Amino acid sequence: MSAAPPAPSPLYVAGLGCRRGCAADELQALLTDSLAERGLRAADLHALATLHGKLGEPGLVELAARLGLPLHGLTADELRACEARLSAPSAAARRATGCAGVAEAAALALAERLAGAPAELTIAKRRSAAATFALACAGHAPASEHP
Repeated sequence: MSAAPPAPSPLYVAGLGCRRGCAADELQALLTDSLAERGLRAADLHALATLHGKLGEPGLVELAARLGLPLHGLTADELRACEARLSAPSAAARRATGCAGVAEAAALALAERLAGAPAELTIAKRRSAAATFALACAGHAPASEHP
């Protein structure tokens, strides 16, 4: 009798948004604290995602380097495709970026692209003074949590 193959591990993607000039320390604190609420660590992440126009933001670049994770940029069109699934669409975010939310939509879109399977929000949007964070998972994960 052969053992069943192990279940695939979940693919976690952190979505991040930030104001211009947001420090890597602020981003990292938001990410670390948010993950800890769910018993997760940065080492559980597969990638970071944000709006394509934020790829050159020094705080995001530094955070990705610190964590040793790839930072992926998604277009506003890719983020808008996830808008119906956002926990709290934002008119302010739409005015600033062209989409109703960056962190949640980026996390969902990239998790689905990388996994080739549907993703869900595991951690809905969290905010700090200048940043937003959300976590999406494709594959087996804890139940979704919304505010």
